[in-house]
Amino acid sequence: MPSYLGAIGTANPVHRIAQPQIADFMAQALAFGDNEARKLRALYRVSGIEHRYSVLPDYGRANGDYTFFPNTPTLEPFPSVGQRMAVYRREALPLATEAVRDCLRQVPDVAPASITHLVTVSCTGMYAPGLDIELVQALGLRPDVRRTCVNFMGCYAAVNAVKLADAFCLADAHARVLIVSVELCTLHFQKSPEEDHLISNALFGDGAAACLVQAAPLPNGAPSLALQAFHCGLEPDGHDDMAWHINDFGFEMTLSSYVPKLIQRGIRSLTDGLLNSLPVQLADIRHFAIHPGGRKILETIEAELGLTREDNRHAYRVLRDYGNMSSATVLFVLREVLAHASPADRGAPVLSFAFGPGLTMEAMLLEIAVSDEPARAKTHQQEETADKAGLLSIH
Repeated sequence: MPSYLGAIGTANPVHRIAQPQIADFMAQALAFGDNEARKLRALYRVSGIEHRYSVLPDYGRANGDYTFFPNTPTLEPFPSVGQRMAVYRREALPLATEAVRDCLRQVPDVAPASITHLVTVSCTGMYAPGLDIELVQALGLRPDVRRTCVNFMGCYAAVNAVKLADAFCLADAHARVLIVSVELCTLHFQKSPEEDHLISNALFGDGAAACLVQAAPLPNGAPSLALQAFHCGLEPDGHDDMAWHINDFGFEMTLSSYVPKLIQRGIRSLTDGLLNSLPVQLADIRHFAIHPGGRKILETIEAELGLTREDNRHAYRVLRDYGNMSSATVLFVLREVLAHASPADRGAPVLSFAFGPGLTMEAMLLEIAVSDEPARAKTHQQEETADKAGLLSIH
């Protein structure tokens, strides 16, 4: 029996900033002349992004009055890793908690006390005692909840978290796994005119997503995603084209313009590797949840696999409204799939991809499941246990 992913919650910081405003900030921060600034704004216009979110208001303030970056013409002294991690520690927990609340509101019969496993995901910050322990305390989870941290894997990390949750549920039919991904990518702006940094500065935003994985689909006709199969591919030639390093002034992303070509070269074999042992062919699939690493990546996959822009509509919408939020992004796209699923989609396969450093390419095959079973009432013993622990509501 498969395990099921459902009830995906999302959250973003309060600062929603238009892409042209961010371009103005970047042009000023990089001290670009008119010609360079014009090229930079053109890059932002063709990105497919209209807005991004940030825990920092500064990206919408091209004329100074910054709250994080120094109010100097050159932004010097440029913020250190320590300063950036201080903001991460302050902002990650509230954002993650908001995403979990959004998730659990969709499943009112699920008490926090019933969560058996917690998997946290992030590549944009870390500390110890970490986000996992703080979430246990903030959400009122049981102190013996089994905690796993998936750190620093990049944009494909949520797929690995789903793999872990699937394994937990297959090993224990009573497992109930909460996955929480939080990424504050905009903390890591690099003041550099190198192409890699210009591209990453144009793409990444902040966001959090949380989802529930368990051995049964959601009740009362709410759609879930049955986890059918996973497959991982590597393109070692891309080792230096997509990378993530901790340096003195933040985490530095290497994201070369060659990445779409690497994905083009490997996406067909990745798809074949996933589907070869399954009774599903690519032609049977009409639902897609592709990580929108960038507009060019989406277009490359469409061309290679014979997809249309309409097939990829959920990824384009997430890219347009949020940008690339690293590991949280594919969960935003899967939320779109669930939001638009209907009873007529019962049993329909969903193909999902995510990409990251390595160059790593992850694939998942899911299936839309719609259960007719009503929600199970809590037993008296479950309610009594939760009452004693004070866990029936999220604090």
